[in-house]
Amino acid sequence: MPGTLPDRSSCQAEPDGALVWPESGVRVLVVDDHATYRLLLGSLLKKLGVLHLCCSDGRQALMVMQALHFDVVITDCCMPVMDGYAMTRELRRRERAARSPACCVLALTASLGPGDIQRCLACGMDGWLMKPIGLAQLREVLRYWLAAPQARTGAGESFSLSAHARRPTRASVVAMFGSWEMTQPLLHSLIQEARHDLDILEQALTCLDATLVSQRLHRLMGSVAFLGNTGLEPRAVQLMEQVNQLGVSDNVGALRDFFRDVEHYLQYLRSL
Repeated sequence: MPGTLPDRSSCQAEPDGALVWPESGVRVLVVDDHATYRLLLGSLLKKLGVLHLCCSDGRQALMVMQALHFDVVITDCCMPVMDGYAMTRELRRRERAARSPACCVLALTASLGPGDIQRCLACGMDGWLMKPIGLAQLREVLRYWLAAPQARTGAGESFSLSAHARRPTRASVVAMFGSWEMTQPLLHSLIQEARHDLDILEQALTCLDATLVSQRLHRLMGSVAFLGNTGLEPRAVQLMEQVNQLGVSDNVGALRDFFRDVEHYLQYLRSL
């Protein structure tokens, strides 16, 4: 299980990232099958001085939550083994059975249409964060959800950096993550994971495996949304819908065009 849960003395935030918590010992659990997002959120939480653990699927997270209390759970929605929706439903069932206070659960997602919102709320999630997320956004999200309910102001459910399609620059990613030293390993992990997903997607395309194609498109959507809106994310969503409705063979041309454009984007990231 990746991640750390150090004692507070070893997890001090830098002055510009410091948070004033309503009480000491706040803990956050990150649940995501995408290693780069676990690395990113773990790094940001460490900078904010927050105790945290990272898990790669919902089943693993439920096991951890049996042993430890967490104030906030930030979870991806679509994951292998157990997704964020099923994890949240089971967590709420356990809370009701034990008559224990409900933990705040926030979805971390690259797309959020009306259907996605309804599904998040139906399983018992409290809110959602739109990818990408940087230090300032995560700080405000935690401040909001860790405040007493009567002290919360604003909508609170959704925090987004949505913008017109654009390519990130070295300056923009440094501004988002705080330093080039922090950004470099994130970029390396992002490129490696996306490259691996493209290889598996190529195999799935050859075998006309619609389920695997959809799974890898979802992971790639998270990768291309990592640094901001590039215009590739809505194409991934549309392709997933088309593959689910019509199958792989009717979408081979569009899928190969998407592969090519993701490859070009990864090459650009390597040049930053």
